[in-house]
Order: sequence, then C-alpha cells, then structure tokens
Amino acid sequence: MKAMIVNEPGGAEQLQVSEQPTPEPKDGEIRIKVEATAVNRTDIINRRSSSGYLDHPILGVEVAGVVEKVAADVDIEVGTRVMGLVNGGAYAAYTVMPADRAMVIPENLSFEEAAAIPEVFLTAYQTLFWIGKLRVDETVLIHAGGSGVGTAAIQLAKQIGQANIITTAGSKEKLDFCRSLGADVCINYKEQDFDQEVLKATNNKGADLILDFIGASYWKKNLDSIKIDGRWVLIGLLGGAKVEKFNLMHLMAKRIQLTGTLLTPRSDQYKADLTADFASSAYDLFKNQTLKPIVDRVFPFEEMQKAHEYMENNKNTGKIVVKMDS
Repeated sequence: MKAMIVNEPGGAEQLQVSEQPTPEPKDGEIRIKVEATAVNRTDIINRRSSSGYLDHPILGVEVAGVVEKVAADVDIEVGTRVMGLVNGGAYAAYTVMPADRAMVIPENLSFEEAAAIPEVFLTAYQTLFWIGKLRVDETVLIHAGGSGVGTAAIQLAKQIGQANIITTAGSKEKLDFCRSLGADVCINYKEQDFDQEVLKATNNKGADLILDFIGASYWKKNLDSIKIDGRWVLIGLLGGAKVEKFNLMHLMAKRIQLTGTLLTPRSDQYKADLTADFASSAYDLFKNQTLKPIVDRVFPFEEMQKAHEYMENNKNTGKIVVKMDS
C-alpha cells in the first residue's frame, strides 16, 4: 500500500511516499480504508525527532474512512464509516485501529470534516472536563484560540461547559472567528498584555481554568491571569519548555493545580474510555451542527510536505486535513 514515511529525522522535505505492507487487524482491531487524515503537532514532533511519541514507521494519529476488514471478535460491520485515533499509521492507504476507539461518522459530515474531529476534540474534551474539571459559569482562558484544539475547546466549553470564554490569538481574523464559535473575550496577544485583559474581564479575580499551549514564554502572565485555587493544564510548548528562576511559592500562594498532559502516549484503554465519554456527550451535537469540525484547508496526499509547512508557519485557523487518493 502507499504510505508517507520519514526518510530521516528533520524538516518537511524528509516526508516521502513509500510502499509499505498493508496492516492486518489483530484481536479487537479493525482495518480502515483511509479517506482522510489530518496534520497535528504530534506529527511535527515525530518527524523532527527519532525520540518522538510513536513507535511506528508511518506518521499520523487520526483517520476518517471506511471499515474494510475486522478481527473475528469485533462486531462492527464492514462498510461502516468511522473516525478515530490510531497509534500511528494514519498517513497511509490503510491503517488499523482498536475497535473500541472507532466512532461512527454522522451522516451529515464528509470524510474531510470527520478527520478534523478526533485528535483536537478529544484533546479539548480531556483537558477541559477530565483534567480541568470545568464547571458551569466558570471562566476558562484558552490560548491559541485559532488552532485546531483551540477552536474545538471554545465550542466544547460553550456548548457543553456553558462557561465564560477568554481566548488569545495573533490576528483580528482569528479572533473574529473565535468569537463566532462562542468566545466572549478575545485578546490579540501581539498588541495587548493578555494578563491585564484577563484581570479586567474577571474583576481582578482571574480565570478558573487555563488551557496552555505555549509554556515557558507565557509563564509569568499565566500566573498573573489565574484565579486563586485555579486549574492550569499544560498541553503544549510552543513558547519553550524551560522557565528561568521558577519560584514554587507562586504556585503555593495561589493554591494552583498545574497539570501537564499528552494524549498520544496514553494507553489504549484510556483513549477508549475517553472516546466513549466524548461520543456520548458530543455525538448528537455534531449531528445537529451545534458542534462543527473546523477545516482550514484540505491538501492532497502528495502535498503532505506543504501541509506540514503550513502548520509550522502557523497559517491555519482550525484543522489541516489531508485527503487520500480516491
């Protein structure tokens, strides 16, 4: 089968098309004919470094496609349209997935739209509700509001969490889009001090919950932005990993709960449980279009290098989808 592999760790030019064996489903698995996949920061990390999260020669962690073969112990019908997370291998004509991680694609969604759901919506759901314990009427600060996870988190926080949403982004276009998804306060981090704007919007109390994609460069401002007894979930390091002169007393004084998380390295059971919980809460909302997958651009499979570069240049608002050959 045709697949996209990494020739050696490095830039997007290291992505190359290769013939690989078609995977066979093991016990509890299904094989999917991939119709669309999507680009994630996880893929960038694994492309750049041989010490990434995945032990798989083929990149890609999410798919949308058609069930083509099932293991004997699986009761999903061949021909079913499904989407979900895989343990690598999504950048290929066929891939395998644990059956308990497959979500049936709502009839109103295309494969390209469905491919924009699993990684970002599951990550957002996990960080908002499983880890962040978001409650009704609380205030959540969502950084990188125009990113894939950001656009998913804004929708989930509003439609399921019924929260007050503050978000940051770097352009008026992205902020306007965040507002259209449900963000209440939109801050241009290039032109405004977001910590001051957060305090202004919360009567100097701060946010109950922060979803932080940035890391080190936002450390001080996040400390100033968070409420006493606030929860802070670190899910990205776009602004660096090392904080100079880190004073633990700052966390203690505000009684902050700081949690770091990554979804891709989690266990199969964790991902299955998360998928089931998310699907029970969100599936009908996709069917009635209360929740919407946000697709920025669809690239053909042969332009995977361009798709990676597009993400690395932070051009996207929402998801970067890659369509497989028909």
